[in-house]
Amino acid sequence: MDAPISYGGNFHIMAKPAGSVCNLDCTYCYYLEKEDLYPERTSFRMSEEVLEEYVRQFIEACALPEVTFFWQGGEPTLMGLDFFRRAVELQKQYAPDGRVITNSLQTNGTLIDTDWIDFFAENNFLIGLSIDGPDRLHDRFRVDKKNAPTFDTVAATAEKLSNGGVEFNTLTTIHRRNVKFGGEVYRFLRDLGVTFMQFIPIVERKMPEGELAGPPDGGVLDEAAALTEWSVPADGYGDFMCDVFDFWVKRDVGEVFVQMFDVHLGAWLEEPPGLCVNAKTCGQNMVLEHNGDLYACDHFVYDSYRLGNITETPLVELANSAPQLKFGEDKFDQLPGDCRGCWFLSACFGGCPKHRFVRTSDDEPGLNYLCPSYKKFAAHTEPVMSQMAELLRRRQPASRIMDILGQQKAGGNKSTPGRNDSCPCGSGKKYKKCCG
Repeated sequence: MDAPISYGGNFHIMAKPAGSVCNLDCTYCYYLEKEDLYPERTSFRMSEEVLEEYVRQFIEACALPEVTFFWQGGEPTLMGLDFFRRAVELQKQYAPDGRVITNSLQTNGTLIDTDWIDFFAENNFLIGLSIDGPDRLHDRFRVDKKNAPTFDTVAATAEKLSNGGVEFNTLTTIHRRNVKFGGEVYRFLRDLGVTFMQFIPIVERKMPEGELAGPPDGGVLDEAAALTEWSVPADGYGDFMCDVFDFWVKRDVGEVFVQMFDVHLGAWLEEPPGLCVNAKTCGQNMVLEHNGDLYACDHFVYDSYRLGNITETPLVELANSAPQLKFGEDKFDQLPGDCRGCWFLSACFGGCPKHRFVRTSDDEPGLNYLCPSYKKFAAHTEPVMSQMAELLRRRQPASRIMDILGQQKAGGNKSTPGRNDSCPCGSGKKYKKCCG
């Protein structure tokens, strides 16, 4: 039996200083309705007191050599520059012995001007920019409060960040509108100068009354909930990512980094997953709301998953509380039998618990809605991923896979080598005993 988990100081916090408040009205956004958690409040702004408590407690609690503050929303830039200037001042004040402090901020990119660019560059902020592809795909759901498109502004911000020397990556949501255009979306982002990409599937259910459905608590499914019209098809996310992979692996390995590919390659190397969705347990990525309330996860900001308030109970105590540790362990403990016997279990460990609302072939609850996509991607990439992993084990760059695939194509071999053929990685061994 595994020992009980304890996060100690090894956890991350996604701070939402403006709560769910945003200047956009994205159709698929699940966080806008979190405003209803605080009906008595008229202002969603993190106070000086909460900010200082957060900065001090997180630095003291964090056991990692580098302390990273993650700022999200809603839209965090609505707080204004002075808020983040003060945050940086407090980080310097409470960081002992020159400890390395970094900041990452996720933004819709519509409020970024020259002053923001200068601040980000001066303070080495890593910026996550939300963009869903070219204009006809991005503007389908990502609109402002007047239902006006936002693509032109966001694309201009990408150029500003690049010209201003600000490191940035992109977060692209995959939904019904763009799911059939994986290769096109990838090429668009690459041509925009993006070298690190995240692709996040949109999966939400809606109740008959119109509000979004909550999580499947304890494996109990709300049968009245129906999939939203913007959610990605169960196998569509897999198709999208396979299209991206096929384009990337031919020409961009080592130049462009896709989060999902890094995670799967790490799994082949038996490294711990760098993403909670793919990890055996979860619970290490909590959410701090504007008033100091701490929640179990960004997808579980509900009253039943509120851990407490950091102005009343120390952050590290809340992060290591019994409910939060159980929340993390439940990801594996509540897996249905179909998952436990799955060949690809180590690639996803059942995925995000928020999406585990499907019944198995044996009518057991807890199967992830995206299971068909996870299986499709893992099976599709297995031959090449295994070769790249072997290259890395031999201390060769993974990018050499592009030459190997090119040689296979030139030689008329458009498929995976036979198990007894020579391995194309150049080891001299049979494929079965090497990359196979």
